[in-house]
This record gives sequence, C-alpha cells and structure tokens, in this order.
Amino acid sequence: MTTQPDVTLDLTGLTCPAPLLGAKRVLDDLKPGQVLMLISDCPGTFDDLSAWVKHTDHDLVSTEKAGGKKVAYCLRKGKAAPIAATAVLDIRGVSCPGPIVEAKKLLDGMKAGEVLHLIASCPGTPADVRAWTKSTRLELVEMREPAPKVYEFFIRKH
Repeated sequence: MTTQPDVTLDLTGLTCPAPLLGAKRVLDDLKPGQVLMLISDCPGTFDDLSAWVKHTDHDLVSTEKAGGKKVAYCLRKGKAAPIAATAVLDIRGVSCPGPIVEAKKLLDGMKAGEVLHLIASCPGTPADVRAWTKSTRLELVEMREPAPKVYEFFIRKH
C-alpha cells in the first residue's frame, strides 16, 4: 500500500451499499487530506466507490488485495492538490522495463523542476519507479493506483 491510512474501517461481510455508507460516515469526520482504508469483500464496492468519488471531493487513492476476497481501498478526504505535469506518458500495456526506459527518454529532455505524469499497467512498475527515483536525481512526488492494475506516477526532475 503506497498511502498510509489515518483510519481503518473493516466492513468485511457486509454487502453493498453498506461499505460505501460506512466509508462516507467515517470520511465525514476526517480532516481534508486524511486517508481512510476501507476493507471490504463485497464485489460491488469498487464500482460503488468509483462512481461516488466522481461526485464528491474525495479521491480513491489505491486498491490492493487484502487476503481472500478482501480488498483494501484507500480514500483521501478532499481531492489531492492537483500536480501540474509538464508532460504525460501513458504507456499502459507495455511490460517492464519499458515504462522506465521511455520515461527516462522523456525526462532526459525535460528541464529541472518539470514533472512527468507516467501512467502504466505493468505490475512491476511501482517497485521499479521507486527504486529508479531513489537511485537518481528524480523525485517521486506522488504515486497513485486509481484502479486495479493502473499506476500513476508524478516524477520531478532535479
């Protein structure tokens, strides 16, 4: 999980819409920017949360399997401050190390301080990007998993 939750709510065993309603009650009491981890085994929870965040000021930051049929959903109260990206590289469908190779090419032509918004679907990309940015003069500003197997990275060149 890339985002540390402030509150965890386990609603395993409850069917929709109970997980969504429980998440709403908890998020109502959180401060903007705080994160709720909702754990649910209801197969409709992802669709419910995805539709709901489109009509609220909340963000579905990540989803991750949590054992068995359980899924952990991280929801941030209030939308994250938008990160102004200089360039966008949507490379979904390309296997590793392709996303890093193509991102490096793009970043090599960018100026210090500029931000690349990288979108990838290869499951190895999160670990690759974390290791790559730690070993270079790049800053991983933010990493998101807005949907299962879709990874977004905001990488700043120093």
